[in-house]
Amino acid sequence: MALTEIKVPDIGDFDEVGIIEVLVKVGDTIKVEQSLVTVESDKASMEIPSSHAGVVKELKVALGDQVSEGSVLLLLETAEAAEAPAAAPAPVAEAAAPAPITAPAPQAAAAATASSSLEIRIPDIGDFEDVAVIELLVKVGDTVTEEQSLCTVESDKAAMEIPSPAAGTITALTLQLGDKVNAGDVIGQMTVQGAAAPAAAPAPAAAAPAASAPTPVAPVAPATVAAAAAPAHNPTVAPSAKLPHASPSVRKFARELGVPLAEVQGSGNKGRITQEDVQRFTQQVMSGAVQTQAQAAKAPAGGGAGNAGVGMDLLPWPKVDFAKFGEVERKDLSRIKKISGANLHRNWVMIPHVTNNDQADITELEAFRVQTNAESAKAKSDVKVTMLAFVIKAVVAALKKFPEFNTSLDGDTLVYKNYYHIGFAADTPNGLVVPVLKNADQKGLLQISQEMGELAKKARDGKLGAADMQGGCFSISSLGGIGGTHFTPIVNAPEVAILGLSKSAMQPVWDGKQFAPRLMLPLSLSYDHRVIDGAAAARFNAYLGAVLADYRRILL
Repeated sequence: MALTEIKVPDIGDFDEVGIIEVLVKVGDTIKVEQSLVTVESDKASMEIPSSHAGVVKELKVALGDQVSEGSVLLLLETAEAAEAPAAAPAPVAEAAAPAPITAPAPQAAAAATASSSLEIRIPDIGDFEDVAVIELLVKVGDTVTEEQSLCTVESDKAAMEIPSPAAGTITALTLQLGDKVNAGDVIGQMTVQGAAAPAAAPAPAAAAPAASAPTPVAPVAPATVAAAAAPAHNPTVAPSAKLPHASPSVRKFARELGVPLAEVQGSGNKGRITQEDVQRFTQQVMSGAVQTQAQAAKAPAGGGAGNAGVGMDLLPWPKVDFAKFGEVERKDLSRIKKISGANLHRNWVMIPHVTNNDQADITELEAFRVQTNAESAKAKSDVKVTMLAFVIKAVVAALKKFPEFNTSLDGDTLVYKNYYHIGFAADTPNGLVVPVLKNADQKGLLQISQEMGELAKKARDGKLGAADMQGGCFSISSLGGIGGTHFTPIVNAPEVAILGLSKSAMQPVWDGKQFAPRLMLPLSLSYDHRVIDGAAAARFNAYLGAVLADYRRILL
């Protein structure tokens, strides 16, 4: 194994481009040509690929850093064979020699004031072939300046704007959204004044002598390399013609979600749209707080049903000026509530919920819990067993007996899980989160109680990682320390059931001869009716109650 420096390859005329995304982290295993970072100039954003395969040992750059050709991005631990000379980036001089510019004919130079027709061609776009047109920024009849962007094309690695070769008027456009273009393709005609016309016309792609010798590790030499550094461009101004200003990876992410990128408000530098902006927009649409233009277009005259609710033909959310009724104070929702709210709304709308309510007699179990904690205190142990720990072990037993509760829907397929990761709702100052206790079937009550306490503390301190909240099979929401009799918890997709626990209370229970005081725990089991029917839910809750009433059943 060896440490290899991964550097920024030839990026054409760009100098000191900013890093807007870091796509890998220390410890990641990457492949050759896998994207490492996204950089952005004033005209194009592009992803920088790796020249080697290996494991990331150290990152040398961070968000906002300025880099240029030759800058070290990271240190990569590579196999010896991965250091073949063929993987090294070619020098700039050998990457792509500039195409010669045709000198103006004497006759054309003499007619300095005459208007001329000029073909608009796709300039040198490096190693890219068949790039797609994703934006048209001008139309026939528009007057444009030299270097003004005419259209945007996109490959799988970079989005780039195609500049005008001269100042003049667009007389014809021969491309449409979705068309595939290459270097040298004619995309339109324009009229220009005087001798500027022939001088500004780029040579056809075939005239570039180095076109057949692309740099092997630099597939990001964009079409607008020369134009990007033009002094006429103002880098403090966001792209014109409402161009969605986003990196290729963010554009791909938006396409996968079906998000209209032109409607997303960017929070990045110069209005650049980030992945978080796309996620926030999606959550706002899901909650009904924001409408897409497509949704608004479907709304009937007069603003009736059909203009909100994600295509569910709901009435629009009421707009009220609360301040006219009295003094008000406005506070933004916490980040946790914004994220969980969108998820809860989706789950409630998309999952057909049914809730089965039952009770469990935990009189003996509570006495055993109190005794266990008293013994732990004498042994100077810091671990306290909670009723929730007993419920988690009982739930695992119920999931083993009724395996359809330990599943997830994947289209028309039901995925059965052979592991038992139990999520439990934790109350924090910023809202509810659901840490996941992994492999609960392999742990005893003391270990479960200890790990629950650690996860709950991390939740309150805001230190839960993504791994702490992923992989759950079944969730439990406990209001036992607060109050209530029963409630309807919302299924935590992609799970198919969730158990709600309310406050236990002493009740008179008929034992066949007399009423006796018993400690009863309310159980509220919500389930996805597409997967679980009412009879199965009743059996699950009844079995759970029986296990809690006599914990010896857990051994059966």
